[in-house]
Amino acid sequence: MDFGDRLKQIRTSQGLSQEQLAEKIGVSRQAITKWETKKGLPDIENMVILAEIFKVTLDELVLQESQRIQRQQNLYESETVYDIDGDKHFDIRMGSARSVVITSGSDEKIHIKLQSETLENLSSLYKIKLDEKRSKLDIDCIAKKGVTRYETEASVDVILTLPADYTSHCEIDASTKVLRIENLRLSRLEYDGDARQVFIREVSGSVEMTGKTDYDITLEGACARLDVNQFCANAIVRIADPAAYKAENNGRKCSIVYRRDGEISEEPLCTEGEQVISVSGIRSELVIDC
Repeated sequence: MDFGDRLKQIRTSQGLSQEQLAEKIGVSRQAITKWETKKGLPDIENMVILAEIFKVTLDELVLQESQRIQRQQNLYESETVYDIDGDKHFDIRMGSARSVVITSGSDEKIHIKLQSETLENLSSLYKIKLDEKRSKLDIDCIAKKGVTRYETEASVDVILTLPADYTSHCEIDASTKVLRIENLRLSRLEYDGDARQVFIREVSGSVEMTGKTDYDITLEGACARLDVNQFCANAIVRIADPAAYKAENNGRKCSIVYRRDGEISEEPLCTEGEQVISVSGIRSELVIDC
């Protein structure tokens, strides 16, 4: 049982509706719905409040997460670390992975970490190739002969930690089931690939998603601008604070649809929002779920 199921189980067992629980926490009913339907997670402050309301420990509330963290302590791991001596444009090609996490670090290094529960000799199975050219650093993750794409997509997780003070622009090409962009400080991130689930949380600059497949994006916290650039595909962007965003249609024969409480709405986002969600490309549809 994961967090969403656990939350719903405890809430209903204590006779609380979603509206009643939302009022106790100080959030919207839609936030409770998203947590219970596994479209987002509460921050640590709300986790603590939930535990106090239900009179359970945090471990009891997030049992599945605790088990997952315990499993992660037993991962096989390989890490490549490279010193950065100034502002860089990163061009990263990771190939396939089960999940990719992109975040910022406080040191002056880029960290490329591979993790797996099943593949022991990661450093011998995958080669990280770096090619530095003045203000640009090219990075390739190359699977050696004998490692199948199926194995990589089924069991390899990638964590990319970029130096916050030396990253202005990053391009990444990767095919993954889950893409997480978290606590990232840079001017622009460009992602090209077919991530199935995307979670974006606390990004100081802009993020561009480019692909030919559908995206399911959950957007939490700050993100100056989210550009969804697709060719004959659909994207759904789930946001908790619609007043913070305005929407733009910059595509050719593209459309924007608004959905509130599971129903299609004619009412657009606030036109005064400081942050932007845009759709571009050709014949694509953007659904904004708030």
